[in-house]
Amino acid sequence: MFEAFCVYFSGWGMTVILHFFSSYGILIYPLLFIGLMFAVRSLLRARHEIGESLYGLERETAQWHMRQAVAVLSLIIFLAFAELVMVILATKRPAFSLLNTPTMNPLVTQTNTISPDLLATMGFLTPVSTPTAQTTGCIPGQIMITSPKPGEVIQSQVTLVGTANIPNFGFFKYEFAPSGSDVWSTIQANRKVKQDENLGNWDTSEVTPGDYNLRLVVLDNQGNALPPCIVPVQVAAAP
Repeated sequence: MFEAFCVYFSGWGMTVILHFFSSYGILIYPLLFIGLMFAVRSLLRARHEIGESLYGLERETAQWHMRQAVAVLSLIIFLAFAELVMVILATKRPAFSLLNTPTMNPLVTQTNTISPDLLATMGFLTPVSTPTAQTTGCIPGQIMITSPKPGEVIQSQVTLVGTANIPNFGFFKYEFAPSGSDVWSTIQANRKVKQDENLGNWDTSEVTPGDYNLRLVVLDNQGNALPPCIVPVQVAAAP
């Protein structure tokens, strides 16, 4: 459990760092340029001091100023290069690294130990249909899950169909949680706009059969999440 926490925290920390350097690059570069100008000025001044030095102590002082200026100049060049690398990584980093919910872990999210189908067979549970199940938070044409349908019984590999197309689109992700739970597990994410098409797949064989909520979360390019589209489904045991 500690190792899983470390992996999640390191991924979240890297996401925060990349987001910071990518968002504030317009401020960081001018500051680095100003620092570069001061470092070059100090370097030229130290070089002039070395040329004008007549005594050993003066030359040593001038040489120390030269080393100091070179060190500062090297540091600024390194920081500028690091900022460039951070910006490149931020643009190429997969969308799942921007997620703020944990990756799906069936060992953690399983809540039932006995299949509802088995309970029904043993006479302890009567299957109940959910004809009145409805979606919540969905916006037609912008944030929508069209398949699976609310209350639909699904099993094995399921293809999700829907729409993730908002102004200033950033990326989308879809998640699941046991019915009545607020602990969401991310299944997959994508940076491409979708318009009533394949959002991705969900391997339901990795979770315990039962009632679940499936939600689509869409974020803009500033990282702001809109209200999610939530669809209740029932996961059946794989044949």
